[in-house]
Amino acid sequence: MAHNTTTTASTSHSLDKHCNRLAAEHSPYLLQHAHNPVDWYPWGEEAFELARKRDVPIFLSIESFESDEVAKLLNDWFVSIKVDREERPDVDKVYMTYVQALYGGGGWPLSVFLSPDLKPLMGGTYFPPNDNYGRPGFKTVLRKVKEAWDSKKDTLIKSGAYAIEQLSKSLTISASLSKVPDDLPQDALRKCANQLAKSYDVTHGGFGSAPKFPRPVEPHLMFYHAKKLEENGKLGTAKECKDMVFLTLKGMAKGGIHDHLGGGFHRYSVDECWHVPHFEKMLYDQGQIANVYLDAFAITKNPFYSCVARDIFDYLRRDMIGPEGEIFSAEDADSAESETITRKSEGAFYVWTDKEIDSILGEHATLFKDNYYVKPLGNCDLSTMSDPHHEFAGKNVLIERVDSTAMASKLSMSIEEYFNILGECRRKLFDAQSKRPRPHLDDKVIVSWNGLAISSLARASKILMNEPENTQFNFPVVGCNPREYLEVAEKAASFIKRQLYDEKTHRLRHSFRNGPSKAPGFLDDYAFLISGLLDLYEFGGGIDWLRWAIELQEAQDELFLDREGGGYYNTPGEDPSVLLRIKEDHDGAEPSGNSVSAINLVRLASIMVEDKSDNYKRTAEHLLAVFESRLKEMAVAVPLMCCAADMVALPSRKQVVLVGHKPSSELDSMLAAAHASYDPNKTVIHIDVNNKDEIEFWETNNSNIAKMAKSNYAGGMAVALVCQHFTCSPVVNDPDALQALLSRKSTSHA
Repeated sequence: MAHNTTTTASTSHSLDKHCNRLAAEHSPYLLQHAHNPVDWYPWGEEAFELARKRDVPIFLSIESFESDEVAKLLNDWFVSIKVDREERPDVDKVYMTYVQALYGGGGWPLSVFLSPDLKPLMGGTYFPPNDNYGRPGFKTVLRKVKEAWDSKKDTLIKSGAYAIEQLSKSLTISASLSKVPDDLPQDALRKCANQLAKSYDVTHGGFGSAPKFPRPVEPHLMFYHAKKLEENGKLGTAKECKDMVFLTLKGMAKGGIHDHLGGGFHRYSVDECWHVPHFEKMLYDQGQIANVYLDAFAITKNPFYSCVARDIFDYLRRDMIGPEGEIFSAEDADSAESETITRKSEGAFYVWTDKEIDSILGEHATLFKDNYYVKPLGNCDLSTMSDPHHEFAGKNVLIERVDSTAMASKLSMSIEEYFNILGECRRKLFDAQSKRPRPHLDDKVIVSWNGLAISSLARASKILMNEPENTQFNFPVVGCNPREYLEVAEKAASFIKRQLYDEKTHRLRHSFRNGPSKAPGFLDDYAFLISGLLDLYEFGGGIDWLRWAIELQEAQDELFLDREGGGYYNTPGEDPSVLLRIKEDHDGAEPSGNSVSAINLVRLASIMVEDKSDNYKRTAEHLLAVFESRLKEMAVAVPLMCCAADMVALPSRKQVVLVGHKPSSELDSMLAAAHASYDPNKTVIHIDVNNKDEIEFWETNNSNIAKMAKSNYAGGMAVALVCQHFTCSPVVNDPDALQALLSRKSTSHA
């Protein structure tokens, strides 16, 4: 274990003056700080014990301090702990909740001072290095905390203990009833849609003002609500909801938030027009955004949306997948400005000068520059918020602001030729870009985020089989057979099962890098992975994925479920260093584990029968009852939970049962037909009666499915039945007939 030289006797000396205990960690974020002058410790008993032994406060940080002067104060007066909030979201949640409660807001970087028994003493977000404009600098803050600890330690400790006690009480929510009132799901869904519509940007798309985050649960709700409106004959209002999403998705895809050369999406746009992004790329965004584009394609059959989904998947396949199929978590926003200038700057990898494009593209430079709004003096001028500090002066962030058909016509060429030229230009720029220093890759593997990606990849494998035969693909879209995406999803799931799952205890670990992390799996890990596994099965994967999803749901209930009060806690509650257990409901950049769990339970209930099915549904109803006031009073904070509440309230979920030989192109075609139309209240079951393992599974878990499959087996032919309200359609054996059957107007019971 490498130690940093400090003035305290308790810390061993090291040959390297600036090498601390983070050097032995796996997290790329922590390793980046292993050579800070601060004597950082990772979260754990070694640091806690040292604080108790020295009788000094703990400084918990998600910020970097390179100054030797600051480092000396920290090393002399505190035990300093650094946490990777992606690796330990449970620890981050405790102290972020404290800061938010204390100051009415929070954010990152987070800095909190703790007692040796981990009670918070004070905290904040960013502390400037020096006193400025009446605001204390970090060195002043350190001195004040040191003085307070020396003069009124007992008062501080009591105050911290009281704060945690009060937070624990306020966050302990339980359901007074076993289910929400009958009219609440429909009201919450409508209220959330109306609130989103009020915040809709009619010019650029998106909900809310700058900075604009692609919060995928928002379009998810609008599509869901539109489907319900259509079922009730309100076609005009349904179209309005869908059109808001379509304009948003087009604005995002054409904007600078979309990486036009490498594929995928950046974290958010700093302006209202989706132009200049914060250039970080996060896996949780890619999986969720891809799913929304897949939904848009299923609704419209417009290949514009399917190509954007493919763009995301092909980016993941090229840049974000490890040797065993694991999917990495993120790419940084910053990178070195060039091979010779090692100073890092935001977006350096992604921005272009006018002259660079001229020299690389030659004769097609003008066409490309006109299409992507490239200007000699730079193009970050669409909004006062795009580049307020002139960081991108002379630089261009690619954005499409022209009509491609009109541009092709102006140049007297076909739209196909125009797109081909743009694709070749993007390829040339991509090749040139690949010679630049790349942003840092966070190759940590996070179970929950992999679950989100697994879901979208699995869904793509069948939804994209419905693309028109003449769909044109241009770089960076590869145009592969959609079935390949199912293989990618299965490899990612296999990695998690092999490396992060204990077959004996049925427990997950949270993340992997050079081995499994110390952190246990959290609620999001179980919920998001179960959701991904259900999609993996429903979109053509083997029965073992469904079996594992059921196994994980049992483990989730054992570890996180509040059986008396309802709902799921975010942590198992077994780590005494994590002082709060919280039932989270906010559907933000990532959906809440409770929202996803409610939908998982509905889906599992539709697969099982009798007691098992009833138990899943009761658990979902009880969960929603916990958040009744949230659904009533702040529906816009919980869009996915609003959808979940409506799903739970439906008296019957549509079942599509496919019977045929596996593997076979006939069954694949029927699966593609089953998933061709957008219908979130549908479960697809596929079964090969000659597969002993499958028949045994269904005979054990839902004998009705087993009987149905045996009685409708048609040799080498794949057949389908559509069942709802305890009745089934006549058997169909043609994909077009199945699509027509599923496209009929559903009877809404909302």
